[in-house]
Amino acid sequence: MRFTNFHVAQAVCSASRAALLTGCYSNRVGIHGALGPNSNHGIHAAETTLAEIFKSRGYATGMAGKWHLGHREPFLPNRHGFDESFGLPYSNDMWPHHPEAKPGTYPKLPLYENGRVIDNEITPEKQTQLTTWYTERAVRFIEKNKDRPFFFYLAHSMPHVPLFVSDKFKGKTARGLFGDVISEIDWSVGEVMRTLEKHGLERDTLIIFTSDNGPWLSYGDHAGSALPHREGKGTAWEGGTRVPCVMRWPGKLPAGAASDDYVMTIDLLPTLAGRIGAALPTHPIDGLDVWPLLSRQPGARNPHEGYGNWYAQNELQAVVSGDGEWKLVLPHRYRTLGGKPGGKEGIPAKYEQVSLAAPALYNLRTDRSETTDVAAAHPAVVARLQAFAEKCRADLGDSLTKRTGAGSREPGRVEGEASPKKKQKRT
Repeated sequence: MRFTNFHVAQAVCSASRAALLTGCYSNRVGIHGALGPNSNHGIHAAETTLAEIFKSRGYATGMAGKWHLGHREPFLPNRHGFDESFGLPYSNDMWPHHPEAKPGTYPKLPLYENGRVIDNEITPEKQTQLTTWYTERAVRFIEKNKDRPFFFYLAHSMPHVPLFVSDKFKGKTARGLFGDVISEIDWSVGEVMRTLEKHGLERDTLIIFTSDNGPWLSYGDHAGSALPHREGKGTAWEGGTRVPCVMRWPGKLPAGAASDDYVMTIDLLPTLAGRIGAALPTHPIDGLDVWPLLSRQPGARNPHEGYGNWYAQNELQAVVSGDGEWKLVLPHRYRTLGGKPGGKEGIPAKYEQVSLAAPALYNLRTDRSETTDVAAAHPAVVARLQAFAEKCRADLGDSLTKRTGAGSREPGRVEGEASPKKKQKRT
């Protein structure tokens, strides 16, 4: 079943993954932007992850791939509900070989297994094996746990730049390196599905395939396309937050169907908790159980009043009505290529920064490309969404209007990391 109106909470690495795994807006849990090798903060021990939800019901839990919620010991997957883990601590471009980075910007990129470094340096040659290694770990985990319930989080590093592909897929597509990388990810999904089928688990397993943000448009031929949606990664426009999503659960989800209902990754934790009878965290979360929408139950409606789209250092840049019909984009600065082509062969084109001076209203059902501001024709809708935006600011704050929210929580910290209130320039 395809979900064509599926969204991430923020269109950037760490923030997006924090929301997916906790059911909270990332700014509620204190995670902004993309954490780097110098970050001394990460996901707090008191937050509840999807892995911990499943573990509470006796599930085996594992992950392979990119973590990016803090690489210091207290923040690693094995401290947050995962029985086993394997992969990179952050993005694969945060390494000394980055063509855009000054010498000394990044340390060597390590590979972790179960909370410890097993390889101090991921080289370009090793990057070509990441998709294969992650896939092998997923298959091995399923084989090991085939006789008990399990949850596995497969977070491929690709197609984040720099792109790498194994020899078995190199040069195999007409789309060049990007197409080869996507083909290898397709192979990976196939290997996982074949393993489930081999052990008769396909009807008992829900598979969710999605992304952490829209395409990084400045990379051109090393990135995908968000069309017909506006902009891409790093923005609150539809091209940044609306991502591909396919779910498969034979007998539970209607095969071959498509849904245009607005759903966000924050809704996955409470929805999955409901399916396995797990208790929700005692602290506030933002997602709601949307199983009636996913399973296409007659008369099902999205239970949210609306959704907020924060970005950067807690900027509330847009709000969307719960039914997904209306989107109010609030005044802010955002990056754009301004119609220019993206870069080539891994070298990005330069963005320009432009400002939206006044709130703009879009009807996403008739204008998913966000081309026509209809605020003047719908003042009541604007007023309703402005009121919802105020609720968002009161709860989680908004640096654009210098508001501090009452409901935001601190991330976990290790010695030497200042409070974000004193580090407003952190990305």
